[in-house]
Amino acid sequence: MDDFYKNLIISLLTFSIGCIFSLVSPKILKKVLRKITSATQSKTDDYIAALLIDTIKPLGFILSFIIGWKVLLIGGIVDKTLIGISKFISLIYIVRFINRVFLKIIQRWASKINDKSISEMIRSLSPMVGASVWSIGIIFYLQNMGVQMAAIWALLSAGGIGAGLALKEPVQEFFEYITILLDKPFQSGQFIHIDGIWAKVERVGVRSTRLRSINGEAIVMSNSRLTNGVISNYAEMKQRRLVHKLGVVYETTYEQTKSIPKMIKNIVDKTENAIFDRCHFIEFANSSLDFELVYYIPTSNYMQAMSAQQEINLEIMKKFQNENISFAYPTQTIYMNK
Repeated sequence: MDDFYKNLIISLLTFSIGCIFSLVSPKILKKVLRKITSATQSKTDDYIAALLIDTIKPLGFILSFIIGWKVLLIGGIVDKTLIGISKFISLIYIVRFINRVFLKIIQRWASKINDKSISEMIRSLSPMVGASVWSIGIIFYLQNMGVQMAAIWALLSAGGIGAGLALKEPVQEFFEYITILLDKPFQSGQFIHIDGIWAKVERVGVRSTRLRSINGEAIVMSNSRLTNGVISNYAEMKQRRLVHKLGVVYETTYEQTKSIPKMIKNIVDKTENAIFDRCHFIEFANSSLDFELVYYIPTSNYMQAMSAQQEINLEIMKKFQNENISFAYPTQTIYMNK
């Protein structure tokens, strides 16, 4: 019994000294690290130093408890349980520290890259890095606790096969995401057309891409469907070529018909952001005299192009009304014998 009390006093003294050291050492370390980090302009080392100081204090308390408890020489299931819990808590602090350091380095690396798509790709690796660090930490903890790893590895191998089958599609979508970021068939904010859908790209995600259609509804499309489909990217257009067919009635006179191409050319030339190409009388159709109008809008902006097209169409209507030229529409004449 005397030995127990003796060990208890030593244990308490050990724990107390350890706690005092855990409280004092971060302050001393903070001054030392501040001198080192002040010599650099980078904020990353300041962040890592602050993390290290915040991690040392709780680790010091846990280590003091483990040493103090070991002095008591109690042993048994209680000893193993408390030591195991203490080591697990220590693992959490250590892994969290390493994880945050890696994530900070990844973010700093990504911020230095001018290419936005590659920068986003690097940032997307953060969850994988975090999961890897935690996995390594847990395996190290199990080995340290004396767990037979042969059975664990066999279980992980079997689980890995099942996980591989289950995660086949998510992993494929992730690599399609990497393909989109590197190949750049489109980027956020651009207007595209795919599989009959006209939409603006709002966000490119790890598994899917969010689009906003011209009708306003949100469309979520898998990355694999986007990479395997035929995409028309209108943001890459330096200018839009617009082709229109319009018809006038057969009652239109020769002089009026002859003047229409010049009339339309003047309208297009007067329209801002429009470049006239040609206008020709092309066909005697069933119900109309058909003209083909071609002009360019030097912009990749869909709304600007539609506004210019609308202005031209309205001016053509106004000019035709003033010149008594009527648009044609399908008609059919029926002759009946009495």
